[in-house]
Amino acid sequence: MQVPNYEEARIRSRQEVLVKSFNLDKDYEKIGLGKKFFIKTYGCQMNEHDSENIKGMLKAMSFTESLTMEKADFIILNTCSIRENAHNKAFGMLGRIKHLKEKRPELVVALCGCMAQEVGVIEEILKKYRFVNFVFGTNNLNDLPRLLTESFKDIKKTLNIEVYSKEGDIIEDMPVVRESKYKAYVNIIYGCDKFCTYCIVPYTRGGQRSRRKEDILKEVRELVKDGYQEVTLLGQNVNAYGKDLYTDYELADLLVDVSKTNIPRIRFLTSHPWDFTEKLVEVIKNHDNILNFVHLPVQSGSNRILKLMGRRYTKESYKKLYDKLRSIPNISITTDIIVGFPGETKEDFEETLELVNYCKYDSAFTFIYSPRENTPASKLPDNTSLEAKEERLYQLNELINKYSKESNLKMVGNVYEVLTEGYSTKEGMLFGYTETNKLVNFKGPTAAIGKIVKVKILEAKSFSLDGEIVE
Repeated sequence: MQVPNYEEARIRSRQEVLVKSFNLDKDYEKIGLGKKFFIKTYGCQMNEHDSENIKGMLKAMSFTESLTMEKADFIILNTCSIRENAHNKAFGMLGRIKHLKEKRPELVVALCGCMAQEVGVIEEILKKYRFVNFVFGTNNLNDLPRLLTESFKDIKKTLNIEVYSKEGDIIEDMPVVRESKYKAYVNIIYGCDKFCTYCIVPYTRGGQRSRRKEDILKEVRELVKDGYQEVTLLGQNVNAYGKDLYTDYELADLLVDVSKTNIPRIRFLTSHPWDFTEKLVEVIKNHDNILNFVHLPVQSGSNRILKLMGRRYTKESYKKLYDKLRSIPNISITTDIIVGFPGETKEDFEETLELVNYCKYDSAFTFIYSPRENTPASKLPDNTSLEAKEERLYQLNELINKYSKESNLKMVGNVYEVLTEGYSTKEGMLFGYTETNKLVNFKGPTAAIGKIVKVKILEAKSFSLDGEIVE
């Protein structure tokens, strides 16, 4: 049994990260014959892409996917640790699975992802959820075939935990079943070294490790050959790409090289303002297929709170970067904001509102601070009531929604290119996203799915647009 250790997870040894190719043992190829799996994913785009790799491995092992837990022979939860709500959902799901396991002891259950890297979570599983067959972490995703095979061969085997606190090697050529035939996630860097005081990701995802540029470009070229229209380059701190691997090659250079593959659309997530360079701004401005959309988390508009958060920038430097980005024609900028951080006063919150009034974001993800295990912020005194935090969140959302609606209203009457992704939840309509990542619902033929079409915007709401295809 290998359980997580925060002291080990914090160490950044700077040892060389090995690059290996994924190889499925022939003994594992037929394990899933006649069996079905069910996967539930929580969290960010990195988790979503991990689940695409999990599905790829399971399909390579001859499993087929079930859309319900009740018909599955194997259930796996790919979890998120960013907020308490994600914890509660995952543990709630385990409670439901427990009843299935009581009826069907042969059912195999696994948990992976960021929650698996938390000491408290593992203690909770050992105490209350011992029916789980195995747990593995973010740093050994490629061990799934072996761990699953062992569980099926010995269904009565005691709960097996293999979670490593030292970051793993970079595994290339992982099998993948992509959720979309038109848009694809491409990991370019794993882990994070920023250690913001509220964030557990540097512990759960390990140190920064960049993929080799040639491996990334090979993957993108294959996607182009398969007809993909858009790639999103992923990283916990995507702007740090290359710092651990090269002396003269960074995200801006990688974007230029990806642009040369002629993939129609390129996005990247998620940016840290500290690593966002002027060179990167110019690259976005000068390449048509690098989309004019940037997600730039600010977290707070108060310098005092930003310092307590360990964010390494001030609101003044953030605004300076923001203004440079706004020089890019028709750019859309979104952000993340936390309210109720320990010690946040009414005056600190007012400074956040002032920053939102300055930036007029196109959209934002807003949250009440959620203490995470073992982080420095979780040890800070917090004297603000939940009621006060909820009121601040309400005020913030009212302001965010106002500017989001204003941004969308400016688009009415204009024509934009939209990548059509499928059928909308609105009956009889399709949906897709503009270059600026705005959701558009519109009427059109089925043949438009998977294609970039021109859509005239007819109506604007706070979170979406309605339109029609134009010739």
